[in-house]
Amino acid sequence: MINFLKDLHPVIQTLLATLFTWGLTVLGAATVFVTKSVNRRLLDSMLGFAAGVMIAASFWSLLAPAIEMSRGKSIPAWLPAMIGFISGGLFLWVIDKILPHLHLGFPIEEAEGIKTSWHRSILLVLAITLHNIPEGLAVGVAFGAVAAGFPSATLPAAIALAIGIGIQNFPEGLAVSMPLRREGMSLLKSFWYGQLSAIVEPIAGIIGAAAVLIAQPILPYALSFAAGAMIFVVVEELIPESQRWGNTDLATAGAMLGFAIMMLLDVAFG
Repeated sequence: MINFLKDLHPVIQTLLATLFTWGLTVLGAATVFVTKSVNRRLLDSMLGFAAGVMIAASFWSLLAPAIEMSRGKSIPAWLPAMIGFISGGLFLWVIDKILPHLHLGFPIEEAEGIKTSWHRSILLVLAITLHNIPEGLAVGVAFGAVAAGFPSATLPAAIALAIGIGIQNFPEGLAVSMPLRREGMSLLKSFWYGQLSAIVEPIAGIIGAAAVLIAQPILPYALSFAAGAMIFVVVEELIPESQRWGNTDLATAGAMLGFAIMMLLDVAFG
């Protein structure tokens, strides 16, 4: 697979990688065709797993390379990473305050963002869509970094990041389609909205890859920006959702496992 991808343009590499991550969301959403519900303990474990993957990816795949790329410059190596990280968190915070959305398991009265009369199902889909913006951006920036020729950015590492994000996308697709089905939506509509939440990933990925190819000096900032956005999603949404129903031990174990697997993918194969 590496030999196949290395001969492609970075934007095409990003498109294929994010289509893969989207495809795992499709598979997760497709579970609605084989079961009407998912055990809450299992779902909380999977959400914790997704959080662990995103935390590990934020450091191993994004922040650490950003710091390494900044060494030997006229500014402290930590400065671009810090600026980008905080900017990414602020960016998601602004979107979180503007975009109407509803977290999994929360009553409609606790919908966030601008007040709207949109149906609960739409708000649930928008919440997961918010998760996927930084994920797609991270993959795109990672492949853009490889094309820029930085020693700390390698094609296997970018592939490992895409695999890790794809794995944690499976429970996200499931987490959207199942609640929609329980609320009376048809099988096809539940599946459709479940997979639709990740369609933003290829879009964000292409934007990220194109941005760093056009302006390579912004690469450390772009990598850490994606990391900050992902950590915001983890702390603001995934961890609270995974522990809301009292399954704290399972959610924490899932997060530890997710972190370990993503670390393994990045360090061993990257």
